[in-house]
Amino acid sequence: MIFKIDQKFLKSSYHVTELKLCLVRLNDNSKFPWIILIPKRKNITDISDLNSKDQVLLMKEIVYVSKIMKKIFKTSKINIEKIGNLVPQLHIHIIARSKKDSSWPLSVWVVKGKKYSKSALVKVLEKVKERLNKKR
Repeated sequence: MIFKIDQKFLKSSYHVTELKLCLVRLNDNSKFPWIILIPKRKNITDISDLNSKDQVLLMKEIVYVSKIMKKIFKTSKINIEKIGNLVPQLHIHIIARSKKDSSWPLSVWVVKGKKYSKSALVKVLEKVKERLNKKR
């Protein structure tokens, strides 16, 4: 069986790049800079389902993307979340937060999202792709 990404991700996010373990996708919510990491492994729903090598690699990729998000979006706060209630396929949300954002200090899920405009989407994707592909 080949790894397949859940269709919900394809409808709600955009491809950014691939890291060694994870697909990197931009969540289609312009209210928050929001990346989703999806390990390229089949039938994985929890971090504990990964082998120990992949668990370590996942943590390294989370830290790598988090540091880049902090720099790109000039924030001091990054939320990292693994939930998976609606989409069971293992995925990690990395969200740049600010005291000025629309739901601070509450969760990003308490406010209705706003899709990117085409021009804003192009700018954000270019910025994130450039930085993530720079240091690998």
